[in-house]
Amino acid sequence: MTTLTPQDIAEQSAAAMMKGDMATQSLGATLDAVGPGTAEMSMTVQDWHLNGHGICHGGYIFTFADSCFAFACNSFNQKFVSQHGEITYLAPGMPGDVLTASGRAISRQGRSGIYDITVRNQHGDDIAQFRGLCRSIKGVHVELAPDADA
Repeated sequence: MTTLTPQDIAEQSAAAMMKGDMATQSLGATLDAVGPGTAEMSMTVQDWHLNGHGICHGGYIFTFADSCFAFACNSFNQKFVSQHGEITYLAPGMPGDVLTASGRAISRQGRSGIYDITVRNQHGDDIAQFRGLCRSIKGVHVELAPDADA
């Protein structure tokens, strides 16, 4: 039997999560890459993302960053939920901008984790910085076959 790598586990966990993640899907975001403790997503700012100022509504940017956070912290096949999240907006997301969110683990201790997510536009300009704290709950995303060598 083949032993799954941490990368395999991250990809299988993400695929299982994405199946039921209607919020991320309805946002128009795609998961472009995932690895142990990391995730990268992209989203094009559409007309329906715009607020009364004609820029991307901050709630959509927060949701986008929060989705990236979720995929990063759930990449170890242990279920995690958000305990706290905060965002600092640095520049507006403009209509047609392709936003990318890149997330990575800062600290993982026991049942808790801290993750930083950077949202940028297609020019590499920082749009927002998000920090999320997560807490593990019971359960896994995929049932992994036991290692035959164990």
